Amino acid sequence: MLTVYSYPNCGTCRKAKKWLDDHNLQYQEVHIVETPPTKADLADFHKKSGLPLRKFFNTSGQKYRQLGMKDKIKTATDDELLNWLASDGKLIKRPIITDNEHVTVGFKEETFNEVWG
Repeated sequence: MLTVYSYPNCGTCRKAKKWLDDHNLQYQEVHIVETPPTKADLADFHKKSGLPLRKFFNTSGQKYRQLGMKDKIKTATDDELLNWLASDGKLIKRPIITDNEHVTVGFKEETFNEVWG
C-alpha cells in the first residue's frame, strides 16, 4: 500500500492520484498541511529518493517566497533544511509518495511509470 502526502487543492496531486487510480494502485492519503511528515520521515524520504533535499521544497509556493527560502537554502545544512521542511507542510513539494522502500516527489509520468508502474 502506498502513502500519498498531498494537498486537496493541488492540481499536481490530483494528476498523480488519477495516475495511481488509472493503474489500480491502492493508497492511503495524508493531508500534507494538516499532518506533515516528521523530520525523521523527511530524512528517510530524502535517503530513499536519491534526490537532493532542495528538491523537497515547494519553490512555487507563497510560504517559500514569504520566508525568503530561495536565498536561505543555498547555504543551509541538511539539518536546517529538514527542520524547515518539517515545520510547515506548505513548504514541501507535493505529492510525496512512498511504499516505505521507494519515494517520489512531485508528478512526472515517466518517473511514475518507472517507479510505480
